[in-house]
Amino acid sequence: MSTLATSRPTSRVRSVLAWSLQGLLALAFLYFGISKLGGGADVVASYEEIGAGQWLRYFTATTEILGGLALLWLPLAGLAAAALAVQMMGAAITQLVVVEDGDAVIPIVFGLLALTIAWLRRDRSIDTLRRLHLLPATR
Repeated sequence: MSTLATSRPTSRVRSVLAWSLQGLLALAFLYFGISKLGGGADVVASYEEIGAGQWLRYFTATTEILGGLALLWLPLAGLAAAALAVQMMGAAITQLVVVEDGDAVIPIVFGLLALTIAWLRRDRSIDTLRRLHLLPATR
């Protein structure tokens, strides 16, 4: 009986933490994605400095918007968080290696928060992958 009593609050705390992080990151990724699509002079200039062309700005904006929305849909939240963490790793590396005077703090923090969500939602992600037949079913 004590196992049930102790596991329930932990599960509730885990769920509240996951939803809180998902909401905050979803808002952040939606904001930054929409800002990139808006194409302000500073955003355009930063992608020019990277040297990959403006297609990368559109691609990044689109994946941030879609990832932000997917964070709010429980079956995809963990998978979206994992994908966004990978994207943030790329952003951090770009800031450190390519951009002169680049600051990688924001992508590193966002990446760590996204990894936390991916970890908290790992069971749901595995279930989703099994339903899509991308992982074998358990016996």
